[in-house]
Amino acid sequence: MEFIPCALSPGASNELLDRIERHFEEHGFGLFAAELRETGAFIGFVGLSVPVFEAPFMPSVEIGWRLAFDHWGKGLATEAALEVARHAFETVGLREIVSFTVPANIRSRRVMEKIGMRRNTADDFDHPGLPLEHSLRRHVLYRLARVPQKVVGSS
Repeated sequence: MEFIPCALSPGASNELLDRIERHFEEHGFGLFAAELRETGAFIGFVGLSVPVFEAPFMPSVEIGWRLAFDHWGKGLATEAALEVARHAFETVGLREIVSFTVPANIRSRRVMEKIGMRRNTADDFDHPGLPLEHSLRRHVLYRLARVPQKVVGSS
């Protein structure tokens, strides 16, 4: 939650879970619970969501992740994000996904780059959900487009 405007109260956390469930019902995809393979312990979430604000890159589908602090720096976000990106293109059929964060969130930006996302500085934006003077208002935007599959013809 280092780069999230505020920690969630238990009530707000429950509301988030309700929104995640509704998102799956509405769109057929959403944020998946992330668990450790070895123990099944819940460590956060990784998945796809449709942002609910206006921005120049909308409409779009965002890939995002939030993992518990104890699990940062172990490659888990990258591993999960690669699978979610594959799911976005192969199963959901998306042509592009985006991800965004504040410029200082180097760890998330590295994940974006490791899964093949690229940034164009012209796409950076001020998050409309935050006040003008808020220190986390400025965001960088990364994109990843589906690579078209080559059709092998028979001759």
